[in-house]
Order: sequence, then structure tokens, then C-alpha cells
Amino acid sequence: MGNYFSPEKETASREQIREWQSRGLVDCVKRVYENVPYYREKMQEAGVTPDDIRGLEDLHKLPFLTKDDLREAYPYGLMARPLSDCVRIHSTSGTTGRRVVAFYTQNDIDLWDECCARALVAAGGTKDDVVQVSYGFGLFTGGAGLNGGSHKLGCLTLPMSSGNTDRQIQFMTDLQASIICCTPSYAAYLAESINERGLRDKIHLKAGIFGAEAWTEEMRRDIEQALGIKAYDIYGLTEISGPGVAFECSAQTGMHINEDYFIAEVINPKTGEVLPEGEKGELVFTSFAKEAFPLIRYRTKDICILSREKCSCGRTFVKMTKPLGRSDDMLIVKGVNVFPSQIETVLLNHGYAANYQIIVDRQKNSDSIEVRVEMTPEMFSDELSKITAREKELVGALKSMLGIYAVVRLVEPKSIIRSEGKAVRVIDKRNLYQG
Repeated sequence: MGNYFSPEKETASREQIREWQSRGLVDCVKRVYENVPYYREKMQEAGVTPDDIRGLEDLHKLPFLTKDDLREAYPYGLMARPLSDCVRIHSTSGTTGRRVVAFYTQNDIDLWDECCARALVAAGGTKDDVVQVSYGFGLFTGGAGLNGGSHKLGCLTLPMSSGNTDRQIQFMTDLQASIICCTPSYAAYLAESINERGLRDKIHLKAGIFGAEAWTEEMRRDIEQALGIKAYDIYGLTEISGPGVAFECSAQTGMHINEDYFIAEVINPKTGEVLPEGEKGELVFTSFAKEAFPLIRYRTKDICILSREKCSCGRTFVKMTKPLGRSDDMLIVKGVNVFPSQIETVLLNHGYAANYQIIVDRQKNSDSIEVRVEMTPEMFSDELSKITAREKELVGALKSMLGIYAVVRLVEPKSIIRSEGKAVRVIDKRNLYQG
């Protein structure tokens, strides 16, 4: 029925996919055991050797990997290839200053580009399209991933990066961009700006590929109506390879995971047991095809459901729902990962007690974050100008830790409601995870 970038892979039989995954897993385990002391020690602790892994059915014997492992092994501890074979890194912001860095060989980049090209074709893209990439470039994976996928497909690519809305709209109208790739909140902002300028009839967009933050079906409809497009979801994470790990097809009933490169499992986040298909749990990935930085059983902390129901698009890859929540306390604000622990670190460094509240909201499709912080009794007696200066200082410190602007409000001691002795840390008014 549909168009595919890699038809023989995207429509492969279940048996064929299992065979690719089994072979890839066995090879990957052998490689990391021999080349990565960190993995070897982890496997030895779990009492597993490469000989125990004969195929996909043995995956559950391997230990999990978490973000803490990635931080502990930073920077080079998980590399499976010599540095001279690597051509690029990408990175996420670290919670305690220690970043997560992923390495890529040229072959890793080629595979990633292919995954993103598949996402573009699934959204109706062909080599005749003009693709405007308005995700951030640099260490963030969004820009690089879709840029590479667009090149691979042979589209004229506009590597715009994010921001500078006037220029975005100028190129969009002058060069007749037909596919836009950015975060959903930026798409909503662009739509509003285009309509305010009365340029709605000057744009030629047909589709948008939006990811890097949670968004609701309601927001999808709003963007589709405002821009006259079909909006597609895309999923990825820096540690596994950025966007293109999974992508939506025309059916839009979940995102197909590129199973010829990634093995997906869903586990019970508390016990670690693998759950049957169709049950809700934490998503775990094994990126067996990666050369420089393969991850085995990496816990994403994203809660979702996997389904192998036959898809009307003809693709046979398993589908995941949009993330339905997190098994940790991470928030995604304006496409940036924010952990309460990061905010706590800043407050403690500036002499505040850890009594604070984070309020996240979304108005007109734009995220805002406010941090309310209880003053100590000594601070509370300060005059107003001093308190304002303190707020300003925290705004600066939070901006350098998180990379985004947060409003800071110093409030009187003991004024934040506590439940079971703890302040209620996070109030997210955005209502993003609707089952």
C-alpha cells in the first residue's frame, strides 16, 4: 500500500526481523564483552558470558543499563570502538553537571540518516520535497538527525535550526518548503506567527514531523488546522541515536520502531520483569547495530505500550504508543530535559533549603516554568530590593544549569503545602499524558 524508504526491511516478515535481531544481539554482546571493560564487569556481576546469549530469547539474562551508568562511564567508558573510528558526538544536558555523551562512527551516522529518511517517507516525503529543519543544531540530536535523513532521501534541505522566526517564515514562503521538522510547541508558534502576518496562503507545507517533547492529540489537530498539514510524531533519545528510533506512518496509531537496528522491550519499572505485548510499562532499548556506542537493555524511563497488530501502512515493525508518562521525575519543557534534582542542586548551592515547587504550564502552545522557593527566616526579614536581587541571581543560575529561562518567586517560609512532610515538588498543568 504505502511508500517505504527501505521496503525490504520495513515490510520484512516477523521471522526475518527476529533473525536480524538475534544475530545482531549475539554479535553486539560479543563485541562489548571483548572491547568494553565496563560492560564486561557488569556482565560478570550478573553471571553472564557471551556464550549464554544465543539469540533474542536470551536477552532477558543481560543486565540493564541506566543513565547513571552512562554518567559513571563518562566520557569514554562505554565506547566499543577506538576514538580514531569515531566522527561525531551528540550530548544531552547532565543533571549534575555530568553530561551524557554518545559517539558515532560514519556507519552509525549512515544508519541514523536512514532511520530519519524512513520517517520522512512515512510522512509522505519524496526527493522532490523541500524540507525545513527547524530543530536545534549542535549537540542536540534533532537538527542533525532530520538534516541527515532529508539529505539521504535527496530532498532540498533548509538547515534553519530553531528561532529567528522572521527568517524561518521568509525561507518557508520563498523556497516553498513542503515539510517542516521541529518541536510541536515551535510549530504552534510558527503557525500563529504566519497567521498573524496574513501569510497563510503563501505557505506550501503538506506535512510536519514533530518530536522532542510530549504533545496531545488536541495540539496535533490545532497545528494541522492552523498550517493545513498532516502532523507526524517521531521518537528518539540521544543515548540511542536521536530522532528516528521510531516514527509515525499514515495510520497514526503509534510509532513504528526501526527493529532492524533496535530491539524494544517493555518492563515492569519496579521489578524489571519483561511484560507481555500490549501491557503498559517502561520502554527498554538495545541498539545492537551501533558500532561506537551500542547500548544493551537501556532503560529509557518512558512509559508506553508495544503493539504488533497489523498496520494498514503495510510496515511490519512493532509500534509503540507515544510516551504515556515517565517512571522517573523528569519533565520536558520546551524540548529540554529538566530534573527537579537539577533545580535542587542550584538552590542548595545558593544557600536555600530544598523546599521548592516547580510549576509548569503551557499557554498558547508555549511552555513556561516557574520555581517557587521558600526563603529562610533570615532572608524573609530582608528588604524587598534584596529579595528581588536574590530572585534575579537564581534566574541566572537556573538558566546556566537548565539552558532555559525559569521565573523564580521567593515565598515566605513554610508556605509551600507539604504532603507526608514533603513539599509537593512538581505541578504540571499541561495535561500532556492522556492515556
